[in-house]
Amino acid sequence: MTLLWLDRIAAFYGPSQALFDVTMTVADGEVVALMGRNGMGKTTTVKVICRLLRQRGGHVLFDGRPLDRLPAHKAARAGIGLVPEGRRCFSNLTVHENLIAAARSGPWDLAAVTRLFPRLSERRDQNAGSLSGGEQQMLAIGRALMTNPRLLVLDEATEGLAPVVRQEIWAAISRLKAETGMAIIVIDKSLGELRQVADRAVILEKGVSVWTGAIAGLGPDITNRYLGI
Repeated sequence: MTLLWLDRIAAFYGPSQALFDVTMTVADGEVVALMGRNGMGKTTTVKVICRLLRQRGGHVLFDGRPLDRLPAHKAARAGIGLVPEGRRCFSNLTVHENLIAAARSGPWDLAAVTRLFPRLSERRDQNAGSLSGGEQQMLAIGRALMTNPRLLVLDEATEGLAPVVRQEIWAAISRLKAETGMAIIVIDKSLGELRQVADRAVILEKGVSVWTGAIAGLGPDITNRYLGI
């Protein structure tokens, strides 16, 4: 069943158009890699999905319902959880306070999140600003999971992290896919890791969806043309 449907999305920042024709779907339980070079519209598409930016063309449906007029907090309540680029933890709040700030009832509670990321239990009473970058990323993912979303959106979840921490994050994403059936959108530059967790890929080029298909179908011709890999 299709959970998220973006149909011919156009979006602007003031007078500057960033998205021209973005169409993509995400099914229940599916992991979709949203790909493209820097500046091609990936984060803008995430903002439209999460209602942080209202599109000026096209439609967004979530679980069969239009999101076009919803504010961001109502999109979150509908079941969309965002792990934003740059983490954006509340630095002056503790790990525990960050996790419960937007928590909703469901299977993802403090116990479940700390099983996924045991380090958060060890840092429970530390301010988020005192954590390492990798620990802050774990906290950002845990905070999103505590909203008990049906769709988790990960925007550059491993960018700038040490290799060992990157592997912890990818292992957590793999566990989410295998154990929860949660739908996930992943933006990342690590094609090798994406191939291991994603079912499909959508590639953006200058604000347009230019390729959609099974991740296994991403051959050298496609990656060279659109990703520079």
